[in-house]
Amino acid sequence: MTIQYLIVRPFVTVSAALLLVLASGCSKPADQNSSTAGSTKSGQSISASQGTTASKLGDLSAFRSIAADVATIVDKGDLPAAKIRIKDLEVEWDSAEAGLKPRAADDWHVLDKAIDKSLAALRTDTPSQADCKAAMAALLKAFDTLEGKA
Repeated sequence: MTIQYLIVRPFVTVSAALLLVLASGCSKPADQNSSTAGSTKSGQSISASQGTTASKLGDLSAFRSIAADVATIVDKGDLPAAKIRIKDLEVEWDSAEAGLKPRAADDWHVLDKAIDKSLAALRTDTPSQADCKAAMAALLKAFDTLEGKA
């Protein structure tokens, strides 16, 4: 029974990630989202009245939400928990690369580098809360800049 679990679980995880990538790659153009209400991958509703502008990469709200969670955890000083949570961002971002990068490669690289810096800050042998805070602030600013909020 344990062997089946070890084989099936990665298959299910990869299948779910693939479905997310396919779903995000086949969605309507980002500029159509600005006039209608939409929803994020996490099921939260956003409306056009909030003033958010989708980036050239599309809807980044699910990724930004994870980054905001990590920043909150860092602010609380729980760097081990932040290190665990940022893994979710890394996995989701890497899974969505094939669907996002072709849309706007330069923007994708900006976010990818900011994510990498955040990962590095949290994964260092002795992470510094100040360094992690700065990396997370830079990451959130990158998201906001690409979404037209900054």
